[in-house]
Amino acid sequence: MRNVFLFIRRHFNFVFFLVLQIIALSFLFRYNRFHEAAFLNVSSEITGRINERYNGIEYYFQLKKTNEALVQENLFLRQQLKTNYEAPDSLQRLIRDTIKVDTGRSIIKYRIMEAKVVNNSIGSQTNYLTIHRGSAQGVRPNMGVTGPQGIVGSVVNVSENFSTVMSMLHRQFKVVARLKHGNETGTIDWDGASPLFVTLRNIPKSAQVNKGDTVITTQISSLFPADLMIGTVYEIVPDNTTNFYNLKIKPATSFSNVEYVYVIDNLQYDEQRRLEDSTRKKIQ
Repeated sequence: MRNVFLFIRRHFNFVFFLVLQIIALSFLFRYNRFHEAAFLNVSSEITGRINERYNGIEYYFQLKKTNEALVQENLFLRQQLKTNYEAPDSLQRLIRDTIKVDTGRSIIKYRIMEAKVVNNSIGSQTNYLTIHRGSAQGVRPNMGVTGPQGIVGSVVNVSENFSTVMSMLHRQFKVVARLKHGNETGTIDWDGASPLFVTLRNIPKSAQVNKGDTVITTQISSLFPADLMIGTVYEIVPDNTTNFYNLKIKPATSFSNVEYVYVIDNLQYDEQRRLEDSTRKKIQ
């Protein structure tokens, strides 16, 4: 307190001048309409810019909540996709006790769960992601994983609360894909060279392929619903030893900054796998 009085005493003339100046300006702006309007315009501009900066700072600190809200909204919308439902190829009706039950109704095939990425690698030949969702939340191996822009990989290992996902940037990852324009199908894999590109193989040279064509998933895959984005054609490389193209694909997912993903649970996967395994044993 003593320092405050010493400061005022030392700078008394300046402080006194400043007080008088403020009083004079207040009289000027209060009793002169032109100056009052000019003052209000300037003050509104200043306060507007301050509020804009403040809102920008506040929005920055709210980004986490905003992202989480968007993830939940996207999850809800993805769960409503038509491709998540599949009807048996039958229109028969089963009649019991005079009650008609439509056995041809659509049933849900895919259940989708959101998950946060807690670890990610793109610099090796065998890249993985770790997501914060595990067996306690319903995740198991052989589930497809996609992101907001395109597919990411597949679940390979699960603990109670975490799962490891084999990235599309993994030498062993493969998925059946098709060209959206011409419907030709091939296999996506990664040659380990650049994290910016994967390869779509076995596309016949008779196909009409152009740079920028969209590559999507097919109904053949047991991991993903059909028509999920994989990427776009970046370069067309003819294989001189075969009648096929090797297409250089730019993935839709940016693997260097994946934050949230969606785990896809094929509810009919076990039934399909049991049937296929049983068929193989009978053929052998």
